[in-house]
This record gives sequence, structure tokens and C-alpha cells, in this order.
Amino acid sequence: MKTIKFSDKESWLEARKTKITGSRLKDIVVKRGTGQKIGYYELIAERLALPGTNQDPMERGLELEAEAIERFVKETGKKVDTSLVIWMRDDNESIAISPDGFIGTTEAVEVKCLASARHIEALLTGELPTEYEMQAYQYFIVNDKLKTLYFCFYDPRLSVKDFFFKTIKRSEVQEKIDEYLEYQKKILAEVNTIVNQLSF
Repeated sequence: MKTIKFSDKESWLEARKTKITGSRLKDIVVKRGTGQKIGYYELIAERLALPGTNQDPMERGLELEAEAIERFVKETGKKVDTSLVIWMRDDNESIAISPDGFIGTTEAVEVKCLASARHIEALLTGELPTEYEMQAYQYFIVNDKLKTLYFCFYDPRLSVKDFFFKTIKRSEVQEKIDEYLEYQKKILAEVNTIVNQLSF
């Protein structure tokens, strides 16, 4: 066993990066299922990424959104409208989405600038992070004409694969679209009933 001494906390924290430590082991070991846990992707990210910032993730995402859409335009040749809009369903304006970009009414672009580990996880698995699945469905739920959603991932801190996108087709998620549209209609009807009851 080797022992390395440190005179300050900053260098100690830096030395812990890229290593499986006792506090990190729980984020590495898979007890059920076959997928990797986030600690696995953090190890990869630490070896590939530039030092991160303490910036708020939402603020960072808004700041980098335009760059990500520029990359999408460059790679696809598509002309993306980035006007600040809200789309609402024709039959229920309470069901809505704010697209990051759109190409007419049949294609849309959503951008995520995630932590490096999450970015790499999405890249290696080819899957949307679970927390964004509903958001992807909502695009199709709101816009009946939408055929394709380009879900873009951008992390300029990475020296490789800093940008990629997943193409989602309506035909691939139609069952979920139908399910969650009905769910939203049901919830909104319940909310309206309660509001009406409380208003009198």
C-alpha cells in the first residue's frame, strides 16, 4: 500500500479524482440490473473533461444552448428557428412545451448541457436520461404534426464527443404519447373540478 500526504485540501481533492474511493464505491457497484451506475461515468468524465465550474446547471444550459444549436445546424444543415415561443395543444392550452428550437412544425430541437458524467452516460448508452423521457414525449403530445425530435447533448468541457444528438421519431413513442396525453387530460379535469369547487 502506498501513502501520499497532502498539505492542503485542494490538492487532496484533486488527487481523489479518477479513483474509486470509499465514498464513491456505492456509486460504482451494481447490485441489481446490468446497467452501470453514475460513478462509472464519473470516472470516465474525470479522465476526459476539463475542470468543471460551480455554475448553476440551468444557467449553464441556457448559456450554452445557442452554441449547441449552432453545432446541430452545422452537422445537419437544417435551419433552426430559435424564437422564444410556447407551443400549446389546440384542444387544451394547459398542455404545453417551450421548444429550444424548431424546424417548421414537423421537427424540433431540445438541448441539454449536462454534467460530464451524465453526458457520457447518454453517449455510451444511447438512451435519454430517465428524467428527460417525459419532456421528449411532451413535444409530440403538444404538437400533433411533430414527426421528429432531435435531443441534443453538449458539453464543451470534453475534448472528445462534446456534442451529439439522439433522433426520436413519433412512430417510436406513439404508445407513450397516447398514454401521457390521456393522463394529462385526466389530471387537468380533476384540477378544474377542484378549482371550481373551491371557487364557490
